[in-house]
Amino acid sequence: MTWVKVCGMRTVSDLEAAAEAGADAVGLVLVDGSPRRLTVAEASRLAGATALPAVILTADTSPDRLLELVEQVGASGVQPYGKDSSRASEAAGEAGAFVLRPVRARGPVNLERFPENQTPLLDAYSPDRLGGTGRTVPAEWLPPEGARYVLAGGLDPSNVAGAVARYRPWGVDASSGLESSPGVKDPARIIDFVRNAKGVGE
Repeated sequence: MTWVKVCGMRTVSDLEAAAEAGADAVGLVLVDGSPRRLTVAEASRLAGATALPAVILTADTSPDRLLELVEQVGASGVQPYGKDSSRASEAAGEAGAFVLRPVRARGPVNLERFPENQTPLLDAYSPDRLGGTGRTVPAEWLPPEGARYVLAGGLDPSNVAGAVARYRPWGVDASSGLESSPGVKDPARIIDFVRNAKGVGE
């Protein structure tokens, strides 16, 4: 069954909707400038309010600082963007954290360059945004059916079932496609997204 992460959580009701629907993880954004940004204290409070594994999103964060944030938030995983993404991902993986390695696709993606303890997360490239573009990755750029990666970008309740059926990624991730306005999640859309993603193949 498809692994599903709901990203950009900001309230306890967001977490409750994700848990009710059967999500596998939630994302907490610590990136400045994002409408979904949380302080470390807010992220820690949310991580402590759910039994779901929490993945923290960071940008330009050193390996040492990333490991500090994992401890401070009580996170299970990391999704590090920016100039230190490679070193930070390596350090987090060695420390035993679940690592979603962001890949801003600009062409066909080769998964062989990533270590086994890192799960690539494929999102469409944008010159002015690290992630959360809301744009889909072209089908011809995706890895072979059944490869271990998480598909993100442009997914919402209306298209996720089709994407899973067509591409068979290991997992899917969504944020802006589950919102009523930037940074404000719609619980009904969260529930529909998770259930539609996991309903494929049943």
